[in-house]
Amino acid sequence: VQLQASGGGLVQAGGSLRLSCAASGRTFTGAVMGWFRQAPGKEREFVAAMRSTTTTRHADSVKGRFAISRDNAKNTVYLQMNSLKPDDTAVYYCAASTSRLIWSQLDSRGAYDFWGQGTLVTVSS
Repeated sequence: VQLQASGGGLVQAGGSLRLSCAASGRTFTGAVMGWFRQAPGKEREFVAAMRSTTTTRHADSVKGRFAISRDNAKNTVYLQMNSLKPDDTAVYYCAASTSRLIWSQLDSRGAYDFWGQGTLVTVSS
């Protein structure tokens, strides 16, 4: 089982990026997919999760700016990031859980079984 994240890069504040996470080795149609990020010197934090095609959760810090989505036919989850700020600079990781997570578990790193390698997003001021 592998998760491959891509789409990171350097962008100016106010700009946009779309991250992709392609899953291989297993079908993730029923899996919970999530995005986390880790800034230098900080702990990895929750960004967004998608439990089904209709249930999503976003961290307060990104609500209204970021949006998670998925394409089950492509086994891919996306993170559309708009109105980027320098504080959004971090390595972004995608994750997957094969368990039936409840709402309160969606932001927990320990709830996810599989992790991608991370993609770096740098937002310049």
